[in-house]
Amino acid sequence: MKINKTEARKTGVQLLKYGLVGVINTLITLVVFYLLNTHAGAPYGLANIVAYIAGVINSFMMNRAWVFKAKGNIGRQALLFAGGFALCWLLQGAVGWFLLEGLGWKDMEMVSWLPMKKPGQNIVMCLSMVVYTLANYAYNRFVAFPTRD
Repeated sequence: MKINKTEARKTGVQLLKYGLVGVINTLITLVVFYLLNTHAGAPYGLANIVAYIAGVINSFMMNRAWVFKAKGNIGRQALLFAGGFALCWLLQGAVGWFLLEGLGWKDMEMVSWLPMKKPGQNIVMCLSMVVYTLANYAYNRFVAFPTRD
C-alpha cells in the first residue's frame, strides 16, 4: 500500500490545527469559568456548564471554518458535531472505566514512583483523553465536516 504524501501532509496539518483549537477551547472554558465563578459569583455548576458550552461553540466554529474548511448546511453540521462530541465523550468514559475497573489500573502500583496521588487514575485520564481526541477528530473529518474534493 502506497501512502499519498500530499494527503498525509494535509492530515498532519489538520491534526495540528485541531490540537491548537483544543488548546484554545480549553483556555476559553477556563477564562469563562473564572470570570463567571470568581468575578460574577455564579455557582460552580452553572459557571462550569456555561464555560463548557462556550468552549464547544468555539470548537464548532473554528473547526468548521479553519480546520476542516467546511461548506454546507451549518445547522446539520452543528447537530452532527454535537452528536459526535457526545459519542466520543461516552467512548472516553467507557475506555476510562475499562482501564480503571476492568483492568484494575485504579490503584496501579507500577507507577508508584510518580510524585502524585492516584497515578493510575491520572494516567487513565490522559489515555482516555487521547482516545477521545483521535476519535473526535476522525468523526469530525469524516462525518460532521466531510471533504468533497
